[in-house]
Amino acid sequence: MARQSTQGPATHGPAAHIPPIPVLLTRPEAQSRAFAAALQARFGDRLRPILTPLMAPVFLTPALPTGPFAAVIFTSATGVAAARTMDLPKRAWCVGAQTAAQARAAGFDAMSADGDAEALVAAILADPPPGRLLHLRGEEVRGDVADMLNSAGLETFSAVVYRQDPHPMTAEAKAVLTAAGQVIVPLFSPRTGTLFRQALPDDLQADLQLVGMSQAVADTVAGLPGTVAIARRPDADAMLDAVARLLEVRPAP
Repeated sequence: MARQSTQGPATHGPAAHIPPIPVLLTRPEAQSRAFAAALQARFGDRLRPILTPLMAPVFLTPALPTGPFAAVIFTSATGVAAARTMDLPKRAWCVGAQTAAQARAAGFDAMSADGDAEALVAAILADPPPGRLLHLRGEEVRGDVADMLNSAGLETFSAVVYRQDPHPMTAEAKAVLTAAGQVIVPLFSPRTGTLFRQALPDDLQADLQLVGMSQAVADTVAGLPGTVAIARRPDADAMLDAVARLLEVRPAP
């Protein structure tokens, strides 16, 4: 059964003498590549990122609600990508720093709530724009931002502009899962956690070191062999910190 990581730092000699630990990156390819770069910038050759996206985005072209809108809301970088060809207001509220960075790169004047859906709603209500809002989102979402804002009296519409279709696990990922040794798996959403669990090979041998962005994500992999660490905030930097905690308690070779 998965156990929560609670130990403090351990000292076991130079990290350079320890073989790199595989890290399975299960987000869509663009996000996985970005997190792989962040892992390598922070941990160098202590880790070996392996891209195995378990979802791939399919962009949709829905009829958008009639405007005008004072601002748009993004709860994912994929939503930003879907919005690049749309005629939208330039003011944007974003769930976190990475999404806000993507929105700024796409030409939006973006503000980050640095949290989850509830934090995003709270940030918008603390400084509401003078007009209606439009949330561009995926087919599956946890926390209905538009519904929460409407309930608080701020008129908000939503449009489903993409879906994430399941994608099979790569042969390289399966190979490290069927071999003995530690494998770190950062999981950023409950759906990714569920897809990862479903994709696990029957002959699993690896000692799983699972990193959940939230308790809801960790719940989807409860009972799997290995350790579960939960990020202290729902953002990429906190996920990197959780990976660091796992490395601190790695057994000596």
